[in-house]
This record gives sequence, C-alpha cells and structure tokens, in this order.
Amino acid sequence: MTGEVSAVVALVLYALGLVVTFGVRTWAHHRTTGSSGFRGLSGRPGSAPWWGGVLFAAALLLATIGLVLATTGTLPTAAVPAAARWVGMAAAISGFVGVVLAQSGMGTSWRIGVDPAERTTLVTSGAFAIARNPIFTAMCVALAGLVFMVPTVLTVTGLVCLVVAVQLQVRVVEEPYLLATHGEKYAGYAARVGRFVPGVGRLRATNPMVR
Repeated sequence: MTGEVSAVVALVLYALGLVVTFGVRTWAHHRTTGSSGFRGLSGRPGSAPWWGGVLFAAALLLATIGLVLATTGTLPTAAVPAAARWVGMAAAISGFVGVVLAQSGMGTSWRIGVDPAERTTLVTSGAFAIARNPIFTAMCVALAGLVFMVPTVLTVTGLVCLVVAVQLQVRVVEEPYLLATHGEKYAGYAARVGRFVPGVGRLRATNPMVR
C-alpha cells in the first residue's frame, strides 16, 4: 500500500468511524431513551476535567486536519514500511469495531461526559469484564492504527492528546463519579478489572480512591 492510497483509506475509515461511533450511536440512543447521551465538559475552565474534554476535542480535530492534509499532499508523512500501513489499517478497523461493540454493550447507560446528579446502571459484563474502559481503549487503538497508516506531526499529536484526555477523563471524572454513585459495587469491580487493559490499573480494594 502506497502512502497516497494509505492516506485516502485512513481518511475514509476515520470518517466512517466518526459517523458510526458518534452520529449513529447518538441517534440510536436518542431514539431509545429520548436523550442524546451528551453531557458536555466537566469542571470549571482550566481544571483537569475541563482539560480532558478540551484535549479530546483537540485529538479529533488534529486527526481530521492531519488526514485531510496528508490526502491532499499538503502535509508530509514519515516513511514507513508498507507492512506497517497494513498493520495500522487492521488496528484501525479493529479499534472502530471495538468502540461500536463496547458502546452497544453499555445499552442505555452510554453517555458522552458525566452528569454528577445522574445515576446509570453499572455495566460490568461483556467487554467491561475485560477492562473498565474498553471504549477508550478501542479509540486509542483505532487512532494508533491511523497514525501507522498516516504518520504526520498532526496525527501523532492527536494520538498524544487522546491518550492524555482519556487518562484525565477516567481518573478525575468518571472513577470518582462511579465510586460516589455505586460505592462498594464499583470498588469491588475496579479491584478485579483493569482500567484500560486486563490486570493493569486495578484500584486497591482497601482504598478505592488510590490511583
């Protein structure tokens, strides 16, 4: 696969991924629950939760611009072996599929952002029995795959922003919310299941707030 073809394929995959994981998922959730599931940014401007949301948006924007400019030949891409591009494509497709499956597994508990006053069902089955945040894990895998396909300064920076964003979102927004909402049920679950990958990032059962 040449660099030019790889850039076009990556852009198409990325566009389809955004449409399905955000657009179609939001539409389906609204049709089922009457709500879009979007809860917006958390925290005051400049706070860690706020930065998590800003960096997440920045990751999507940088990836979009990077892929578009690479496709038009405006932005140079690093030279990588053709095999790496194929591996990247496989990772990107797997990541996007993983996002869709994990989102579906959340059912009506799926949200974008957190409303502290809201109480949703704690999902611990399916992909969530393997890792506590499989949607974020799959997103990072998908974007990492696109970076392998189209390695530019913007796509790499987008990936870094995404990794930092999900760390902030999970550690300073979602875990405190889930602990406050579900108490010992979440603490026990978090002590058994890793944060993003199996066995890594489990919370201590004796002190669930330790990260």
